[in-house]
Amino acid sequence: VLTNKRPTTVASPKQAGAQGQVEVKFKEVTLYLVERKMGSSRRNFLTSLARSKGFRVEDVLSDEVTHVVAENNLAEVLWAWLRGHGLRDVSRLAVLDISWFTDSMREGRPVTVETRHLTDCSPPTAVANVSQYACQRRTTTENHNKIFTDVMEELAESSEFNESKGPCLAFRRAASVLKSLPSAVHCLEAIQGLPCLGEHTKAVMEEILTFGRSFKVEEIRCDERYQALKLFTSVFGVGPKTAEKWYRRGLRSLKEILTEPNIQLNRMQRAGFLYYSDISKAVSKAEAKALGCIIEETVHWIAPDAILALTGGFRRGKEYGHDVDFLLTMPEMGKEEGLLLHVIDRLRDQGILLYCEYQGSTFDVSKLPSWRFEDMDHFQKCFLILRLEQGQVEGERGLQSDPGDSRGWRAVRVDLVAPPVDRYAFALLGWTGSRQFGRDLRTFAYKERQMLLDNHALYDKTKKLFLPATTEEDIFAHLGLEYVEPWQRNA
Repeated sequence: VLTNKRPTTVASPKQAGAQGQVEVKFKEVTLYLVERKMGSSRRNFLTSLARSKGFRVEDVLSDEVTHVVAENNLAEVLWAWLRGHGLRDVSRLAVLDISWFTDSMREGRPVTVETRHLTDCSPPTAVANVSQYACQRRTTTENHNKIFTDVMEELAESSEFNESKGPCLAFRRAASVLKSLPSAVHCLEAIQGLPCLGEHTKAVMEEILTFGRSFKVEEIRCDERYQALKLFTSVFGVGPKTAEKWYRRGLRSLKEILTEPNIQLNRMQRAGFLYYSDISKAVSKAEAKALGCIIEETVHWIAPDAILALTGGFRRGKEYGHDVDFLLTMPEMGKEEGLLLHVIDRLRDQGILLYCEYQGSTFDVSKLPSWRFEDMDHFQKCFLILRLEQGQVEGERGLQSDPGDSRGWRAVRVDLVAPPVDRYAFALLGWTGSRQFGRDLRTFAYKERQMLLDNHALYDKTKKLFLPATTEEDIFAHLGLEYVEPWQRNA
């Protein structure tokens, strides 16, 4: 029986300190030694040894424990016991073989967890129901495998800079699958049968499991070209092609670009440089909410019956984003024409419009269905930079600003899109899901349902007709999919 009884012969950490033993040195690690197979005498001895070297060891398993150490226990028995113990999140535990403890005692510090330190396997991941399509998975903002997905996304970005579309998509799909898992992956056996995880991806994961990091990503981060392109594309209005052109001209910093007489910046790029320190910082949920109030008041002052929705990452429940996106329309067809221009004028009159790039509608229903998806739809839209004041943001943190910044305001990126009301549901769906969710939704429609889906329409190739939708639920129903809530589309 796996026991959780409190040994009476070993002092608690607080008692240990009172008895003159070594103080806790490694506060980020809290151990629990499993008595089963180990025996109480050996457990007591190892507990005393660990405490003497500055480790915190708990006598009772609790949510404070970070590392569980067992000896000669079957993985399935051990994990079953842990799951039945009422802990908040078993998946966050490092469940380790005694070899990790031995190595740590020899080094006098917690050593990096390697594959050989793990128990036979992590808690089995339910792979049978994991679809290859993100639109058939539920992916919240709670990512249990960030150690892998951050690396995958950096590898995808590097591949994108190199115009390697295949590897870029492969890494993004792998990251998307790992984000959807209900628990952390502790060994490769736990991901057997999962879709979208190729040999290259598994090799990267094994390296992370063994060494705690990816040497390939560390190499990429040190690459001069990658550093330059990542820096340049962080400027509003600068894409990979422009960044590559600047790099090929020998430019390596933003200052060099601004002082190069032969560089001609467009309006958007000039604004990007002018407000770089502000708009390169993430936007918080509180700031997004404040901007939502400003946009809603502005829109409804112009058109009280206008329909307005916050989209993008904030609609998916994210705490931070790069910008804030809104979709607006009118309940009567055609009334949305000119609406954005009135909104822009009103924002300018309020003195908060720092930059505006307006694009009129090029939407033409006669050109549907579209057989090729385009990254940007054809609805009227505007890309804005707005001035957000400190007093407009609620919450303890308020407006995000750099230390020493006494302005009391910051510049924030805002996008507004205004489709006709009969296209509103398609635009809302397209502007809400993550990049991978949208890609997989379109792929599913095409491959599994012989339909064409984009931000404008859903076309059934078999029946040769457009399928109407007034809500996102209608679109999912047409595709024969269970409805996925916005907060579950963080693939």
